[in-house]
Amino acid sequence: MISNFQSADTDETPIDRLLREQAQLQTPVTDFSRRFDEGEFEGPFRELIPLENPKEGEQFAFEVDLDRCTGCKACVAGCHSLNGLEEHETWRDVGLIQGVRDEKAYQQTITTACHHCVDPGCLNGCPVDAYEKDPKTGIVLHLDDQCIGCQYCVLKCPYDVPKYSKRLGIVRKCDMCYNRLSVGEAPACVQSCPTEAIRITTVKKTDKEGAAAIASAPAFLPAAPHQSYTKPTTAYVSTRSVPQDAVAGDATALRPQHAHWPLVIMLALTQISVGLAAAAAIWTTRQPALLVASSVFAMIGLAASVLHLGQPLKAWRAFLGVTHSWLSREIVTFGGYAPLLFGLTAAQFISLPFEIPAFALWATVAVGFAGVFTSVMIYADTQRPFWKFAFSGSRFFGTSLIALGAGGCVFGSCPMSFIALTLGLVLKAMVDITGMIELCNPEFGPGKHSALIQLECEREVFISRWLFTLVGIAMLWFGAQSAFALGGALLILGGEITERYLFFRAVAAPKMPGGIAS
Repeated sequence: MISNFQSADTDETPIDRLLREQAQLQTPVTDFSRRFDEGEFEGPFRELIPLENPKEGEQFAFEVDLDRCTGCKACVAGCHSLNGLEEHETWRDVGLIQGVRDEKAYQQTITTACHHCVDPGCLNGCPVDAYEKDPKTGIVLHLDDQCIGCQYCVLKCPYDVPKYSKRLGIVRKCDMCYNRLSVGEAPACVQSCPTEAIRITTVKKTDKEGAAAIASAPAFLPAAPHQSYTKPTTAYVSTRSVPQDAVAGDATALRPQHAHWPLVIMLALTQISVGLAAAAAIWTTRQPALLVASSVFAMIGLAASVLHLGQPLKAWRAFLGVTHSWLSREIVTFGGYAPLLFGLTAAQFISLPFEIPAFALWATVAVGFAGVFTSVMIYADTQRPFWKFAFSGSRFFGTSLIALGAGGCVFGSCPMSFIALTLGLVLKAMVDITGMIELCNPEFGPGKHSALIQLECEREVFISRWLFTLVGIAMLWFGAQSAFALGGALLILGGEITERYLFFRAVAAPKMPGGIAS
């Protein structure tokens, strides 16, 4: 018998035999070469990355072959590993859409990452220009060293792409492994996919003539946000028909969003400050007290806003995006309102060698209301239905009106103030009533999602908010210019803060399709 370590040829050593066998092993490369030579493949070899840079009017884009995607999440693991992401940080996700096709159940896994849009929402909204679209490749790059961690790009992106790192205090996102592509290597997700479901292709950028066609076309992927907002470039292809009425696996899952407490305080108090400043302009006999209250609210609100930033020492750069970012415009506007208000307040208690013009306070109030308008636009510009202009405007300006009326009842004439209180209350009630009507909608849309969060996930907060507001207004009405009225004003303040809390918690945040609903 010949042992495992001996050959029939007595001159062949065990090492020689192992080397000979190793030379005959069929590696994946040699197996592919053999099968290709024997004509086993139909069609040309599938290139995973382009061999040259895009031409004028073109850019790189992801292409996902739905027929090949198995939902194994190798792309997620590869991206996480090669990019050195944090434990719970993901730049690529795998979701699920479900539906009916040919009277049979349909289910398809979806792999998604940054779509490197033609008109990126993240880039347009960034107040410090921490994003750029590479002129050669069209890849949307995030400049980590420029980021101040304001997270506005997270709100602006309808695909849930930018991810905030609390440890680093900045946002990060997929850059299509730009450094790897630049040296001819495939991105991590492309390289790690065992079925070659993901590849990089070259696509044409959408021109102005194609904008109308995009707006009227179906969504680029069922259950995904429509492409008309940012014009994503990712292509999802399949030889099978994909039901256009397919829904995300987690379509009915309620997802309360982050409360953003510093922004809750900032929004409520700056809007209250503007209302009190307006009250000071109307009731001049009580002007010093109202201006002091307005200044205190403005100071606390603006100070709280800085706590929202991951990199607060870089906040001074926020004016850089004033030409395109509503967040920059808000910062600049309130940056002008605050010193004007503080100066007028200080002038009430010191003697000046000159007289301040009578219209100075009204000009300051106008700047303040301009700041409230920019706050409205910050959220309306995200295209989220719960934050649309009519809703956000009614809430924000309603807060200023209620503050104007409350300031009048505490320091001035309550009958006149009650008009402002009533108008502000009506604006807010109309928004909530309109939102609750969505509960009757048989389809589970963003409006119904927001209403259910308020009535199920945040029921106690929603009820408390209206109790604070209604009881506070009643106390103002029956106890004008007394300590009783001051208590009512404090209750109204609590109601406004809880409303801002719900403003962030109840918004239906758009994203790519997710997993199976629990």
